[in-house]
Amino acid sequence: MSICKIIGLDFQSLELSGSLLLPMKKNSREVAAEIIYNWIESESFPDRQLAEVKDDRAFVTEMVYGIVRRKLALEYIEQKFIPRRPEDFIVAALHVGIYQLCFMDNVEEFAAVHETVEAIKNRRHPDALRAAGMVNAVLRNVQEEKADILKNLQKQSDEIRFSHPESLINRWVKQYGERDTRQLCEWNNQPAETILRVEPARIAPADFIKALEDAKIYAEPHPFQCSELFLILPRGVAVPSVPGYKEGWFTVQDPATSVSVELLDPRPGESVLDACAAPGGKTAMIAGMMEGTGELTAMDVHDDRLDTLADTIKRTGWDFVKILKGDAAKGFPQKEQQFDAILLDVPCLNTGVLRRRVDARWRFTRDRIETIKKTQRQILNAMSKHVKPGGRMVYSTCSLEVEENEEMVGRWAREHSDWRLVKAKRLFPPKSGTDGAYAALLVRAE
Repeated sequence: MSICKIIGLDFQSLELSGSLLLPMKKNSREVAAEIIYNWIESESFPDRQLAEVKDDRAFVTEMVYGIVRRKLALEYIEQKFIPRRPEDFIVAALHVGIYQLCFMDNVEEFAAVHETVEAIKNRRHPDALRAAGMVNAVLRNVQEEKADILKNLQKQSDEIRFSHPESLINRWVKQYGERDTRQLCEWNNQPAETILRVEPARIAPADFIKALEDAKIYAEPHPFQCSELFLILPRGVAVPSVPGYKEGWFTVQDPATSVSVELLDPRPGESVLDACAAPGGKTAMIAGMMEGTGELTAMDVHDDRLDTLADTIKRTGWDFVKILKGDAAKGFPQKEQQFDAILLDVPCLNTGVLRRRVDARWRFTRDRIETIKKTQRQILNAMSKHVKPGGRMVYSTCSLEVEENEEMVGRWAREHSDWRLVKAKRLFPPKSGTDGAYAALLVRAE
């Protein structure tokens, strides 16, 4: 028996380096194709797979997220060259190659074709060479006909042209009109920026900007509300390498997250609960507004999200924050506990953050709306019991759907006479330049 069989390797997955046989390193296109293949097969979240990528993560992430966004457009392009759908890994590889050729300006076309074809050849499959030849031919044709392909794509229905589910587009047209819906779809198909929120309790915004410039990082102030508290990080800069990361000078969060916290208006010395707190950006913002005094509890139900929450609180240095595991739909674990203010950042359909949650558009269904509405209502009912008389509660989502927002809050307030809807705000991404968000301030009678 050969030594390769004994250790579980074969010569198809090896390359010679000097006198040693070493496992062949996968190229970045192959890594991206495998992530897309897994997504096609099991609908597993791409972001969880991307977290395991070590090499060329930014490039792989750009490909994967872009492919998920442009799914219907890619399928439209492919059907011109392939009479029937091949197996899923071949589809994934075609997506990788065509996305690079048609939608990425920062890649060499030769590399896009060659390494995508190599990803097929490296696949352990009896028909790998034939499949590689087919993929090579398709990509060469796309390369030659790119201008006509993109021109024809613009003539297709909005569903294909913008690569959004038809049901989602139709409901947005009814709510926002055709022009705003198209602007929203275009917004959703753009890569999301990484945005830092400066923590003024730790460092003045001007000093933070100076520290970035000293490190040759030139961040731009986000135009939302003309605030220097939010800065757009240049692409390609790793967040842990930014000055002040370990010192808690900033958190990573879109300006849209500030709306619900500002409505809550947490004050020093109060008792405050962030009931669905992970990953912790809003908790850190609340802690800063409370100036580190009073009682602030951050709760979440999922163990992995609790770990992320704890990391955020530790890094930002807000030692007075108490972290607790609990299901907001079932109320606060200590049944008699009441708070001056509670933030409910409830689970939602995420339709306001489709630039960041790129796969969420493909999980949109009427059944999911009804399921999530039930959870949202349970959270409102359960957590409202933990607000002191005269206290306040903010309900927030990152959804654009009226059923989860205005209708949910309006109906709930009408059914609870001891509560009053005081103020609400909604952010529409193409107009606000931020993620989509909805937040409503509810005040309990004295």
